[in-house]
Amino acid sequence: MGSVKDLKIIKEPGNDEMGIGQFTFSDRYSIFDWGEMPDHILNKGHSIAILSAYFFEKLEEMGIKSHYIGLVEKGKAKKLSEIKEPSNIMEIELLKVINPSLKNCHYDYSMYKDEKGGFLIPLEIIYRNSLPAGSSVFRRLKSGEIKPEDLGLEDMPYPNQELKEPIIDVSTKLEITDRYLTWAEAQEISYLTDDEINELKELTKTIDDIITHEFSKIGMINEDGKIEVGFDQKRNLVLVDVLGTLDECRFTFNELPVSKEITRIYYKDTPWHCSVEEAKKENREQWKEICALKPQKLPEKLKTLISQIYCSCTNEITGREWFKNIPPLKEILKEIEEELDNAKKSA
Repeated sequence: MGSVKDLKIIKEPGNDEMGIGQFTFSDRYSIFDWGEMPDHILNKGHSIAILSAYFFEKLEEMGIKSHYIGLVEKGKAKKLSEIKEPSNIMEIELLKVINPSLKNCHYDYSMYKDEKGGFLIPLEIIYRNSLPAGSSVFRRLKSGEIKPEDLGLEDMPYPNQELKEPIIDVSTKLEITDRYLTWAEAQEISYLTDDEINELKELTKTIDDIITHEFSKIGMINEDGKIEVGFDQKRNLVLVDVLGTLDECRFTFNELPVSKEITRIYYKDTPWHCSVEEAKKENREQWKEICALKPQKLPEKLKTLISQIYCSCTNEITGREWFKNIPPLKEILKEIEEELDNAKKSA
């Protein structure tokens, strides 16, 4: 079980062939690496499953390989055009997940050196088309962790800067707390060749372009997002996990976030978030155990509006009314803005 979706293994993956599994997308959500938050967002799981299936099927038409098989209806995996009602269960092919060992606060990735194929690459690839004020890039620049030239920039960036070319960033995937890497570090721990690193970057740019184009049709800007990738048994890249959703990407509409960033904005003004930041500074590996506070529940109206955002985006992007009686996205976002303003005033 993950923080936001559950995995059922039907057939274990092996060295010579992929396994079969099913994701069940829940209404849970997670922010700031906390894991499951105290609220459930109604219909979030169904909307995420459908939207991700939409992008997987679009990529399949382009010849881009993924682990997607179909959405499950009445026990059978089907394509979107075949299912009658929203489904939150996705059938997928499975790759081996090889967890690095932790020794003396250091992760050992040496087991990847001799792996030929059929496994998850232990990296998360991030594309950035702009740098919203909440982007982690500014924290890393301020701390000296990175410099503008590390991101391909000539000058120090500023909040809400739109980029001429996307930044392709990378972090760990299988550690307790994800950490950003240079591409040299990423290549070192994953044992990818120069050509495989370049192919991974180009794949990320292609997916970025597709998601940006699709969301631009409904007036939304694709600020940044992430993908996860593995190798099949012939060491061809395979897209895995989920992509193009409001959890994997950060979208804005008239400068207002249209993603789970809304919950981040709300919680950043709470004592709990301050406790999270203090705990992470004190102990990067065991920060959750020593965190002094736990998150409180969302206001009921804000929770309802966030649910409507997930449903509305899925309806509008796919061009099909999966969720009935959902207001237009513009109307929902206007109410969201009012709710966030009220919460900030009362904080």
